[in-house]
Amino acid sequence: MSRPALLAHDVVRHLGGRRVLDGVCLTASPGHRIGLIGENGVGKSTLLRVLAGVDAPDAGSVTRPDGLGFLHQELPYDAGSTIAAVLDEALREAREDLAALDRLGGELARVPEDDPRHRELLHAYGRRLEQAQDRQSWDADRRAALVLDGLGLGALGHDRTLGSLSGGQRGRLALAALLVRRPPALLLDEPTNHLDDEAAAFLEEQLRGLPGAVVLASHDRAFLDAVCTDVIDLDPAVDGPVRYGGDYSAYLSEKRTERERWERRYAEEQQELEHLRRSAGVTARRVAPDRGPRDNEKMGYGHRGGRVQSQISRRVRNATRRLEELERALVPEPPRPLRFAAGDLAARAEEAPQPLVALRDVRVPGRLALDALEIAATDRLLVTGGNGAGKSTLLAVLAGRLPAEGEVRRRRRLTVGLLTQDTEFERPDRTVSDTYELSLGPERAEKVPLGSLGLMHEADLGKPVGHLSVGQRRRLALALLVARPPHLLLLDEPTNHLSPRLCNELEAALGTGPGAIVVASHDRWLRRRWRGRELRLEHRWGDRSRTRRRSGTRATADGGAGAAVTLLAAHRGHWSGW
Repeated sequence: MSRPALLAHDVVRHLGGRRVLDGVCLTASPGHRIGLIGENGVGKSTLLRVLAGVDAPDAGSVTRPDGLGFLHQELPYDAGSTIAAVLDEALREAREDLAALDRLGGELARVPEDDPRHRELLHAYGRRLEQAQDRQSWDADRRAALVLDGLGLGALGHDRTLGSLSGGQRGRLALAALLVRRPPALLLDEPTNHLDDEAAAFLEEQLRGLPGAVVLASHDRAFLDAVCTDVIDLDPAVDGPVRYGGDYSAYLSEKRTERERWERRYAEEQQELEHLRRSAGVTARRVAPDRGPRDNEKMGYGHRGGRVQSQISRRVRNATRRLEELERALVPEPPRPLRFAAGDLAARAEEAPQPLVALRDVRVPGRLALDALEIAATDRLLVTGGNGAGKSTLLAVLAGRLPAEGEVRRRRRLTVGLLTQDTEFERPDRTVSDTYELSLGPERAEKVPLGSLGLMHEADLGKPVGHLSVGQRRRLALALLVARPPHLLLLDEPTNHLSPRLCNELEAALGTGPGAIVVASHDRWLRRRWRGRELRLEHRWGDRSRTRRRSGTRATADGGAGAAVTLLAAHRGHWSGW
C-alpha cells in the first residue's frame, strides 16, 4: 500500500510579533525519521504544531496524510476518563478494519460474481485489506499489551482514571496510544521526557519499525542518535535551515564543519571589505594626481600625472563595483550561540564534620522508602532508578517541599535550591527581565545580570514569561537558581528541553566548584559521563525501596511533581537542624 508523504512548503509562522518560522520547507517520506534540532525558541514545537494542523501557518501550505498522529503535551481526555477508554480509542481504527473486512467478506459471499456489485465489493475489500495489513490490525490487541508493558504501564489497572496517574504516566499513555494506532505519519515533541532507559530503548525499536514518516523534536542525544535517518537544524545558518542525512553523530560532525566554513567565509569577506574600502577611498587620497612633482620627475610630470589619474580612477571604479557586489551578497555574521557562563552552581557551606542533610528510615507512603542517605558539603550525587522508584519524591523531601515519615536532619542556615520538572511562574504577564529582578532583588540582579549567564538571548529579555517556550522557561528557572547559588542544589531532569549544546555545558559545570549538587536524570549521555556518587532506587518490594549506592556513570528518571523553581532557606517542622 502506497503511503503519502508529509509535506510543508514555504511555511511562515509569527508568534508574539516575531517570525518564528520563515519559509520552512520539509518533505517527510515514509520510512524517514527526521529529528528537529535547535536552541529553545527557534520553532521546533511551533513547526510540529503547524505540521499537525493544530496551528495554521501565516503563509505557506502543509499536506498531511489522513490520520496523522501527534504527541500532545496532555491527553485529549478529561481526568475522569479511564485507561480502558484511551485504549479503546487507540484500537478503534484496527477494530473498524476487522469489522469492515467481515462485513465485506460476507457480502462478497452472497453476491454472484456476474453481478456488477461484485467487482465494486472486491475493490473495496482489497483497499480495506491493504489498510488492515498496513496497520497490522489483526495484531492490535496483542500490540497494545506489548506497548503498555514496554512503556512501564503494564501493571496499571485499565479502570484507573487519568486523574489518578502522574504526569509522567499520562505522557507515556499518550505515547502508547499512538504506537498502538500505527498512524501513517507521526509527530513527537520530546517523547523521552518521562521514559527510563528500558522504555526509551523500547520506543527506539518501535519507531524504527514504523513504515510511515516520523518527525520528532528531542533533547535526548542518545535517542536522536539511535532513531534518526535525517536531522534538520533550525538554528540560524547562512542559507537557512539545513537538512543533514544520517544520525545525530553524523549531524554533529557536519555541523562543526559547517560552522567553521561559515565563520571562515564571514572573516574572509570582512577582510576583503576592509581592503576594498581602502582601495576605493584611502588609496585615491594617498596617490592624488595634484601633488607637486618630485625633482627627478619634473620633465615628465604632466604625462605621468594623467596616466596616474587614469590608473587611480580605474582602480577606484573597480574597487567600488566589487564593493557593491560584495555588500549585496554578504553573508551575515554567525550568531553567537548561547554559552552557559555560570560560575559556581552551588555555594560553599561552613566547614563542619556533619553532612548538609541526613535521612534515616524516611518514607513517603506509596512513593518512597529509604533506609539512610547523607549529603556531604561538596557531594555530587546522581539519583537513578526506574519510573515510580521515587527519584522526584526524594528531591522533594530533600528540599522540604514534601512531608515524610522518619528523620530528616539538616545543617542550620542551610539554603537549598530546587529545579523541578514542571516550570511555571505565578505572573506569566511579567517580562523575563522583571521576573528575574523581582525574584532576586535589584541589587543581586544588577550584580549578576541575566544576560551574563548565557541562558537567555537578549532579544527574549523583554518578552512576557508566558510567551516563552518550555525550554526557555526552564532556562530562566535555572538562571534564578545559579544567580544566587544555594549550599545544596537539587536538579530534577536538568537537561529536559535544553539544546544539546547547553546540555553539554551544564554537564561540565556540574562537576566543578564548591557546594553540593544532587541530580535526578534519565539522560543517558549525562549518565555515561557522571563521575560522582550514584544512588539507584529500585522499585518497591512491599513498602520499602531497595537502594544501591556506588560511584559510577549510570542514570535514569521518572516523571515528577511540583511546579516552578524554588529557593528554600532552612525549614522547621519535620526538619531538625544541627
